[in-house]
Amino acid sequence: MTFKSNFLCFLYFVFAATLLLSRVESKTTDNLSKGFTVTPDSSVTSFQPLLTDSNANYSLGLLRVNHTQLALVILHLPSSQQLWIANTNRLPRWSSSTQILFNGSLVISDKHSTVFWSTNTNGDRVYLSNTSNLQIQDIDGPDSILWQSFDFPSDTLLENQNFTSNMTLNSSNGLYYMQLGYNFIGLYAKFSQHSGQDQIYHNHKAMEIKAKIMEGQGPIYAAISSDGFLGMYQNVTAPIDIQKFSSFQQFNPGNRILKIESDGNLKGYYWTGSSWILDYQAILEFCELPSSCGHYGLCHRGKGCSCLNNETDYSSGKCESPENNSGDFCTLRNSKYKVLRKSGVELPYKEQMGYEKMSTLEQCERSCKDSCKCWGAVYSNSSGFCYRIEYPIQTLVSVGDDTKVGYFKVRDSAGRNKVAIGLGIGAVMFCGAVLVFGWGVVMWRRKRRVSRAYVEGDNGVVGVGPYKDLASESFSSIELSERR
Repeated sequence: MTFKSNFLCFLYFVFAATLLLSRVESKTTDNLSKGFTVTPDSSVTSFQPLLTDSNANYSLGLLRVNHTQLALVILHLPSSQQLWIANTNRLPRWSSSTQILFNGSLVISDKHSTVFWSTNTNGDRVYLSNTSNLQIQDIDGPDSILWQSFDFPSDTLLENQNFTSNMTLNSSNGLYYMQLGYNFIGLYAKFSQHSGQDQIYHNHKAMEIKAKIMEGQGPIYAAISSDGFLGMYQNVTAPIDIQKFSSFQQFNPGNRILKIESDGNLKGYYWTGSSWILDYQAILEFCELPSSCGHYGLCHRGKGCSCLNNETDYSSGKCESPENNSGDFCTLRNSKYKVLRKSGVELPYKEQMGYEKMSTLEQCERSCKDSCKCWGAVYSNSSGFCYRIEYPIQTLVSVGDDTKVGYFKVRDSAGRNKVAIGLGIGAVMFCGAVLVFGWGVVMWRRKRRVSRAYVEGDNGVVGVGPYKDLASESFSSIELSERR
């Protein structure tokens, strides 16, 4: 090769290397400046990174959802585990009309100036820390952090991230959430959008062993310790309560997280370097989950699920149509229902429910029957406690005590109503068709008899000429003459 060709190859190599390095650098940058704008890349099928922390463990980017939509998320790169999502009211489209920009605020919008989500800040840069905390920073301001994702958790809490009383940890399906009370961690269910009150199903009260809750010292907060426990604190270094993980006081070079799952359980995990290992569960028994067997399901400890009505096969995964499990019985349209009674049942979280003491089962049932907001009631003959359920019936637990009796309202299935209506209409149409056909046959036979009476004499001889003569005439010109 000549010197000129060698020199050109060298330049090409330098150019290619520089281009590759610039691309890597652009993909691994940990901050964005004002003026940044990006649109979804149509060639990306899963995740489009925007920022990556300095250790290349976490990335902020666009996650493609259902092929046509997007979400702004933070992922744990080694596992692709989603740790945070921007809380938009609805997901924007994965198209060139959607843009993510930073103009002091980090914004998701479209060409019609619709803002799906914004940090509502006036900062200098977007920064992703090596703890996965996304921040909007004011470089010259006294308070450099104007906004941070750690203040707005989604379904996951990370190690050393403070969870305060004004935060909520929401399950990905939106049915369950975690909040702090005055001296407890509570798990809640959104069983009904009409009752206006969510149901608490798990409550862990602070034991106050190492420190006491002090009046006037501010609310408590929770955090996952690198020593392997979930602690509650109140402006002091010593925790007022700890819930130990399986890896308590064991060295773990990876990360620990706490997540509220789509079944309502609160679980802790740690990263081994290759996978996430279950490290903690708030609810240990399957039947103690808020709706382990679904609507109108019955959970048998260690044996699985069946249906309260003993008729529906649970192998389908549900006991009642979803159309039956919304609203209340207060409107005329929803007021019709049938009653289902079941003995040997109780609520999985009855300790968290309010109750009223009543003298008889009939009195307990009547109190629910008379309320259009009541879906059912569970009564204990031994204690006289009546637990009224003012949301669609969830899973009950089977117990070997027939003195515990459940009374449940079951709304007629809209699906079955549609089938019944369809069958009714079909039956009417079929009967109508039979009648029309029968009437046609009768009229045809009558007309045939009349015609034959005209064309045949008493001795069976045709009176208007042979058949071959009819063939030569137009049917419109043929007239039957009167018999004489």
